[in-house]
Formats: sequence, structure tokens, C-alpha cells
Amino acid sequence: MIIAPSILSADFSHLSRDIDAVASAGAQWIHVDVMDGVFVPNITIGPVVVKSIRKVTERFLDCHLMITHPEHYIDDFVNAGADGITVHVEASPHLHRTLSLIREKGVKSGVALNPSTSLSTLEYCLDVVDLVLVMSVNPGFGGQAFIDAVIPKIAAAKEMISGRPIQLQVDGGIHKGNIAALARMGVDNVVAGSSIFQSGDPGKTVKEMFDIVSSLSL
Repeated sequence: MIIAPSILSADFSHLSRDIDAVASAGAQWIHVDVMDGVFVPNITIGPVVVKSIRKVTERFLDCHLMITHPEHYIDDFVNAGADGITVHVEASPHLHRTLSLIREKGVKSGVALNPSTSLSTLEYCLDVVDLVLVMSVNPGFGGQAFIDAVIPKIAAAKEMISGRPIQLQVDGGIHKGNIAALARMGVDNVVAGSSIFQSGDPGKTVKEMFDIVSSLSL
């Protein structure tokens, strides 16, 4: 399983330190939540910060665009150093075109769905998708509780992409208490923010999460 700590919950006055702590503990990806205050009720960071993060880590930069008109900003994030860009079904009226554009730029394409969005919206674009992100909270803020009603949707998403080279990622409310259940469901990639960066010892928490997953008989 890939663990992608979300810097939304990191200490931005010591961002390089926090990224190094989780990377040294084995986190393969760094998740960057980009919010515009329109698609979601919060404003976070943009390509300038991504460019700065690129200078301090070689880890895969997983940029999650929770913004309207994401197609207008693909070049900006690619040029800033993104390795993967995920856009939302709900914010992308020309989804296939946007995902194709991301791939054309040489980075991994991801598509995200809010908890209430049907998986059927992906039916005609899986040929240009590298990652499917099922949100297990309503996006906009860190520290929310995992929505249990999304569990059947996660299982259905795993079945939908079975046999394809597509990762299944889950984001929202993930911690040491539920990561094992997600691993047993076949989730490939989890995003965790507050449970890691607000734990007091981000590196130790990442290692403990890996230990939980590696101890399972899948």
C-alpha cells in the first residue's frame, strides 16, 4: 500500500521538516490538496508552493485539484513539478479531455469523486485514468471523520477497475484504526493528513501504519 501524507495538516512554518519526517519513514507519495474557495469552502495553496516542495523532496507529488476549471491550470502544476494530477468529476464538464491533457503532459492522471457522486460518471473515461480517488469525507477541510456509508462504494470502485492498471486511492478520515480494513478491501493508496501530522510524531505514525498493513494476511 502507498501512504500519501497530506500536507494540508502539516506545519507550514516547518514544511520541509515535516515532509522529510514522513518521507524518511517510508511514505512514497506527498499529497498536496489544492482548494480554491469556490469548488470547496476553503482556500489553500497553488503552483508556487508545489514548486517549493519539489525542491525539498524527490517523492511523488500527488496534486489533488479541488478547484473549478482545473483544465486551465494543468500546465502550471506540471511546470511546478507535479508527478500526478487528480481532478474532480464534479468540476470537470469535459472530463475525458482534461484527463487526456494531463497524460499528454507526461504525468499520472487521477479522477476524484465526492462521497455522493456515482461511480457511473467514470464509465467512459477509464481508458485515460491512472488513479481513481474515492473521497471518504466531503472535501474542503482536514480532520473530518470517515464516512462509513462510502465503504460499499470503495468495494464497487475496486471491482470497476479490476484488471486495469489503475490505482484505487481513498482520502478522508484515515488513521491507524481503519487502515487495515481498507487494505483488506484492496485499496492501493491512502491519503492521511491530521492523523499523521497532528499525532506529535509524523514519522512514527507513518511507520506504525505501514506495520499494521504489513502484518495483515491479505
